[in-house]
Amino acid sequence: MLHLDELLKSDAQYYIQATSPPSVETTRVLKHNDTFGVFDQYGDIDSGDRAEEGVYNQGTRFLSRLKLTFLGIRPFLLSSTIRRDNVLLAADLTNPDICREGRVLVPRGTLHVYRTQFLWHDTLCISIRVRNYGSTSMRVSFGLEFGADYSDIFEVRGQKRGHRGVLHKPRIGLPDGRVVLEYTGLDQVVRRTVAGSSPPVHLISLPAFQFVLSLGAGEERPFEFSFLFETDHEVASTPGYVEGLTSATREIAGPNRIPPRISTSNQQFNNWLERSRSDLNTLLTAGPYGTYPYAGVPWFSTPFGRDGIITALECLWVAPNVARGVLSFLTATQAKEFNPEEDAEPGKILHEARAGEMAALREIPFGRYYGSVDSTPLYLMLAGAYYRRTGDLAFIESLWPGIELALNWIDRYGDADQDGFIEYNRRSPKGLVQQGWKDSGDSIFHADGTLADSPIALCEVQGYVFKAKLGISEIAEALGRTEAGIRLSEEARALQKRFESVFWRESIGSYALALDGSKKACEVKASNAGHCLFCGIAEPSHALAVAEQLTSEQFFTGWGMRTIAEDSPRYNPMSYHNGSVWPHDNALVAAGFARYRLTTLAMKIMSGIFESCGWFEFNRLPELFCGFDRRDGKAPTNYPVACSPQAWSAGAAFLLLQSSIGLTIDAVGKRIVLTQPVLPEFLEQVKIRDLAVGAASVDLVLFRSGNAVAVTIERRTGQVDVIVMN
Repeated sequence: MLHLDELLKSDAQYYIQATSPPSVETTRVLKHNDTFGVFDQYGDIDSGDRAEEGVYNQGTRFLSRLKLTFLGIRPFLLSSTIRRDNVLLAADLTNPDICREGRVLVPRGTLHVYRTQFLWHDTLCISIRVRNYGSTSMRVSFGLEFGADYSDIFEVRGQKRGHRGVLHKPRIGLPDGRVVLEYTGLDQVVRRTVAGSSPPVHLISLPAFQFVLSLGAGEERPFEFSFLFETDHEVASTPGYVEGLTSATREIAGPNRIPPRISTSNQQFNNWLERSRSDLNTLLTAGPYGTYPYAGVPWFSTPFGRDGIITALECLWVAPNVARGVLSFLTATQAKEFNPEEDAEPGKILHEARAGEMAALREIPFGRYYGSVDSTPLYLMLAGAYYRRTGDLAFIESLWPGIELALNWIDRYGDADQDGFIEYNRRSPKGLVQQGWKDSGDSIFHADGTLADSPIALCEVQGYVFKAKLGISEIAEALGRTEAGIRLSEEARALQKRFESVFWRESIGSYALALDGSKKACEVKASNAGHCLFCGIAEPSHALAVAEQLTSEQFFTGWGMRTIAEDSPRYNPMSYHNGSVWPHDNALVAAGFARYRLTTLAMKIMSGIFESCGWFEFNRLPELFCGFDRRDGKAPTNYPVACSPQAWSAGAAFLLLQSSIGLTIDAVGKRIVLTQPVLPEFLEQVKIRDLAVGAASVDLVLFRSGNAVAVTIERRTGQVDVIVMN
């Protein structure tokens, strides 16, 4: 034991006493299927200080407090990270200076605590290894406090409830001695958190585990804890730590996940691609219809129609199995009847699905909610793109009844006034007012800033319908439904002409953001117009004008493209949709540039987004960030409640690269085409391995050669042509 005066007189005269840990600002995220956790860097949870923290299962928070203490105080954080595959949270901890009456009883850094934890099948598994690096034995007490408030995620987001269910007193389960926390909801569902430890605890001070250790010099002791989350039924056992971690690691690298196909000459770019791949694999959630990319943590860890489809489109060229799972799930959950409370109409594709008490009681409309105008045409777009990418006609034929229902919804319900354009107007008073991807209440407005009245026809949705009908026309022809194929193609071309005559606005040099309920155009310069290029509905000269505008200083921040121009009346770079930068929006627009052979502009978008990702922790692109101009030495400005990880932000990396190299894959025609491929200066070479085209596959290498990009085929099996068009 050292007295403080002795420390000051020793060689450590500049010793700085530290008796309390620093503040924690960043979070750590874990997810497995329908369970996800938001932790601080320690691996702890304190929802009182940081409202979103907790472990959630099926839309309910089953752990709202989790705190590790040593000698009655919080340990010091040395380091914290999430393993590259997102499976494991690891933190190195040590004791702070333990003082009493001016004496240092235990100098900091005497004890090392290695804490790891992961989620596996509705269970949080924790391992804690404590080692004494001191020269003498010591007796150490530590505790693991925990609690559960069983808040619905919408309560956590700020929604108030008049009544809640019954939160029962913690109890010790017999005969195993596990601690049981329990809540009976107003929906009469019993939700239960069962906490266990190995070895068994010395003392249970409800709700906490407490241990007293006698550690010899250099001795290490391991402990394991488990928190099982049950709904209604009791689960007999939990997986052992090693067994569970082995299974979780094996699953994340399994055949239903996105494989590592791409490597480049730039390690930071590789890190971005690998982070994006890992995040997508984490968000992919197993279900009866395959895997589905949940939208994002914490607020959107659930199936969203639009998000799932766009994510599948972004990574279709590298992982078409994602699209197959998305199409299967959305066909199975397609609306079959009218339900105004859910904004449901026959044939409409799901907007979002929620579990949890508030959804069950219809306090929110999102149990199954259909309030999006674009999910249905996007579903058809994905079906057409999946068929072209894979040639899997048998699977597409199995979806044909759902495809016909979706087409019928577009023509009959989506275009309720039969003016040739698809509009939205919510039926549910609890539903979303705005039902495009920019779904905040102030996102659709006129040139003078006044909000548009519904029903509203968004420009990009008309493009989605155009592309959807062309894609389904091709499928119909392949299925021998020639008459339907011809009709759909003619309808698409008629829509294109009508769209150009009504939506193009010389006054802004772009397509109108929308038409309001009076058919008055919202003459606002917005990134939505870039989606029209993505779908191919834009006339070529107009496409060039839109592309040049979206990459001008009005839109392009240096990090990426804003959602609206900075001279727009509602522009605010800190807003959700009116001036912020969304990676997925940038990726779709860049893909639109590539469609019109504007790959140099697509590369500009990719370069900005890539350079922004290096400023975010783990090279992880968030859902969005603020749209301030890029400043030397200054990171992009965070949006405070952005989801991270977010599926369509992770998928953006793959679509941006695809757009820069002008890559398209046609499995029906057995060919890969690279149209005017370009690479930025920071990318000398890109390798793509095992790119499957039907039964064939190739390994491609692209490298910069002067001002051009050369393409070589390192390996080819089966029949597939590789065509480079400059």
